[in-house]
Amino acid sequence: METDVLGVPYERITIDLGTDDEGAVVATLVRRRGDTPSRRAVLYVHGFVDYFFQTHLADFFVERGWDFYALDLRKYGRSLLPHQTPNFARSLTEYYPELDEAARIIREDDGHDQLLVAGHSTGGLITSLWSHSRHDQGIVDGLFLNSPFFDFNVPWLLRRPLMNMVGRTSSRNPYRVLPMSTLGLYGQSLHSDHRGEWTYDLAWKPVNGFPVRTGWLEAIRRGQARLRAGLAIDAPVMVACSTRTFRGKSWSEDVRLSDSVLDVEHIVRWAPRLGPRVTIARFDGGMHDLTLSGKDVRTELFQELGRWVDAFVPPKGTPEISVPPAPEDKADATTA
Repeated sequence: METDVLGVPYERITIDLGTDDEGAVVATLVRRRGDTPSRRAVLYVHGFVDYFFQTHLADFFVERGWDFYALDLRKYGRSLLPHQTPNFARSLTEYYPELDEAARIIREDDGHDQLLVAGHSTGGLITSLWSHSRHDQGIVDGLFLNSPFFDFNVPWLLRRPLMNMVGRTSSRNPYRVLPMSTLGLYGQSLHSDHRGEWTYDLAWKPVNGFPVRTGWLEAIRRGQARLRAGLAIDAPVMVACSTRTFRGKSWSEDVRLSDSVLDVEHIVRWAPRLGPRVTIARFDGGMHDLTLSGKDVRTELFQELGRWVDAFVPPKGTPEISVPPAPEDKADATTA
């Protein structure tokens, strides 16, 4: 571990992932430990055109007795190397090795016996698929999804021809750039140099985003199709999103009060496909990254998240809730 770009108390370790068609590949695991030793840990995974910088999210968990970890996936943020295409992947399973290694470090090297995974947007889709693929292995004890990328925010009349075109093109030219609208309004709503309140590295998270390429889009399409077919995540899941989707093409104050990236109704529609224990929470005035929304929304989010964690991911050894006997059991006991 070495000191992270965020400074003390944040540390980071580089995970060597070998090579791909562009050359060397790495991922970066960031760690912030609490003052008191803990056997509970959170692993946060960012979204597309993103990386970990949300230190107030780490504050929330550390103050509640959790050690906090964040993973910058390959070709994102701290892990982006000069020879690489930013944020590119041909399959979402490419991210499984760094997730596996991060979980191993957290559990085996650092001695944690409880792991809550938190994923935002594309990270929410990736961690859902990974958690499903690792079910029954005792790796994930809970999953918190912040505006997960379960479907494309495209009118249904355009979706099939667009996806068919992407499928044909991705096999021949996966690096082809698609002429899609940028994330400019959302980026403006976040960064303090524009209309937002947050400061982060614009080389790693540009206001207008990175180009969308056919290979990446096809990887997302396949991952979403697998999720919508139904997963079997054996840990409790909390899915959080805004109550509103922004549909405009130019700036208005509604950008600050709604999800300007995804259709929130898609999130709510597909959330039950994750597994048998899914909680859905919606926040009026929430932006795409709920943790970067206005102060009142953030407060409400963290209160709800805290209650959910206490209820569904309690410390190891917490006594089970006692259940009163059913009426028929009482009757049997009386006549015995």
